[in-house]
Amino acid sequence: MNSRNAVFPTNRHALYETHGYSAAIASGDLLFVSGQVGSRSDGSPEPDFAEQVCLAFSNLEATLAAGGCTLDDIVDVTTFHTDPENQFETVMAVKGRIFSEPPYPNWTAIGVNWLAGFDFEIKVIARIPDW
Repeated sequence: MNSRNAVFPTNRHALYETHGYSAAIASGDLLFVSGQVGSRSDGSPEPDFAEQVCLAFSNLEATLAAGGCTLDDIVDVTTFHTDPENQFETVMAVKGRIFSEPPYPNWTAIGVNWLAGFDFEIKVIARIPDW
């Protein structure tokens, strides 16, 4: 039976403690990353939307690194948006810089009406290399 191993980035933010969850769980050769938001180290949201999206990706990269992965190891992406119609262009610009060449991971975008004070969240599943 595979075990469930919690993974946290070295610069772990306050939200993990406040809400009682792990940044990621490694199970077998997969890393299941919890939704990452554009939170500052104190857990507060970055107010500028474009910067919030960039910070969410930065938090994602730190969590992936803690689990032995990079952005190239991502196989599944789910994003959550509080105002998809007005946010999509900004998100796609950041996404285009990060995933600039095929093969792209699969991606599901979901519109939501609440993200605990945030406007964007990204969760992924990555394959842990050399497992």
